[in-house]
Amino acid sequence: MPAQSRGAPGTPSPLERFNAAPAQDAERALLACLHSLRWALRITGHRPYPDLAALLAAADEATYDLSAKELAEALAAETLPALPEDTYSAAHTALDAAHAAYEKKFGHAFVLCLDGVPEAEHLDRILDSIRSRLANDPDEERVVAADELRRLARARLTDTLG
Repeated sequence: MPAQSRGAPGTPSPLERFNAAPAQDAERALLACLHSLRWALRITGHRPYPDLAALLAAADEATYDLSAKELAEALAAETLPALPEDTYSAAHTALDAAHAAYEKKFGHAFVLCLDGVPEAEHLDRILDSIRSRLANDPDEERVVAADELRRLARARLTDTLG
């Protein structure tokens, strides 16, 4: 797979190393992307992947198949996205209050994929999204949160293996 190689000729790409890794190592890498054991086992079990697009498609499909319990497990392992270090304290207070209201209503951490969003816009995007999603009913929000988890897993897989 010459198109996937990086660095010196003969050096395996991250995807090639993932495909060849022992199952436990591959599962551990996947669990860092999305905390769902069945998700990680399913993706690991379908190796090797010919390219990143095939892996991402498999990850999407496995994410769509998460049960309510598995979704709750994955959500429980998530934390709020980190804010830039120079964010003022009032912003942290506003974010903490919005997140507390979200957790109280839905019973899990707020998740949002910020892939492609400039760092300077993270705080505004997070606050706007939390406030907007607080209007959802629990069933609607479960669908939105699952989609955000899928997007997060894709972004993390791309960062790790892309």
